[in-house]
Amino acid sequence: MRQEAFEQRHQSLWDTFARQLDELERPRLRRRPEQGAGLPERYRRVCNHYALARGRRYSPALVEQLHRLVLRGHQQLYTRRGAWMWRLLAFIANGFPRALRRQAGYFWFALALFLLPALLIGVGCMLDEHLVYSVMGEAEVEQMESMYRPDNEYPGRTLERGAESDFSMFGFYIFNNIGIGFRTFAMGVLAGVGTVFTLVYNGLVIGAVAGHLSQLGYHDTFWPFVSGHSSLELTAIVICGAAGLMLGRAVIAPGRHARADALRRYAGAALPLVMGAGLMLLLAAFIEAFWSAMVLPSSVKYAVGLLLWGLVILYLSLAGRGGDGAR
Repeated sequence: MRQEAFEQRHQSLWDTFARQLDELERPRLRRRPEQGAGLPERYRRVCNHYALARGRRYSPALVEQLHRLVLRGHQQLYTRRGAWMWRLLAFIANGFPRALRRQAGYFWFALALFLLPALLIGVGCMLDEHLVYSVMGEAEVEQMESMYRPDNEYPGRTLERGAESDFSMFGFYIFNNIGIGFRTFAMGVLAGVGTVFTLVYNGLVIGAVAGHLSQLGYHDTFWPFVSGHSSLELTAIVICGAAGLMLGRAVIAPGRHARADALRRYAGAALPLVMGAGLMLLLAAFIEAFWSAMVLPSSVKYAVGLLLWGLVILYLSLAGRGGDGAR
């Protein structure tokens, strides 16, 4: 690309970035909180333009202009207090949903591996009360039934944990949720087979539990309990599965790269998915501990659950679009 066309295409971004830096370099008391919005993404793009300008041997004046912008952006992002918070917010608002959409094929494949077994065995367990024992042991089924019995004072909790505080359960749910998500991702190094097995197995267990409890007539305790946190928890597990499938792709089909190099490349691309899913699992644990077990009308629980499902879908589908032409 000729330098003139390069400048015409990107000059508006450089001007916007420069104006934003001018505002951020003002005294702290005169700044507005929203002035940092979009800074990490613009900085990344300007860094890329700077590298292109140097590699293509554009004029020294243009290279120097972009170099100054890169230095100023680096100063704002990595040396000022509170920069980590901006980076976290930028990741949540833009980086994570964009990274997931770039790997949409892996996500849909992971969703199919999880959802289809869940639906099939869920329907089967509603029709056959004994089918659940093909997936779970008798002791596990009894424990699960006791957790959602209509007379259980603490729905969703075992007898041993019934009297524990919500905060204690929050810690337990974090450990449990993060463990499931990490295993789903890490098992991908086994040529993807481990991730496939984990997704299918979790789908079978969750579907069997839902179908069996509905068949027993425990739907008035089970479904209101899980409606609040299910959108975040289940979606995050599928996202971890997508990241694990990426690792499996690197092992099975490394292309022109050595497997170790391909694994590093795919792991780098999968890392934002795992980090975002981890945040979703953390929020799911909070909702499960402090909201799901509350005694409220089922209609309220269902309304909140539907709202959260809608927000999760809209967030992952639309967040990070539009700005600077990003998809």
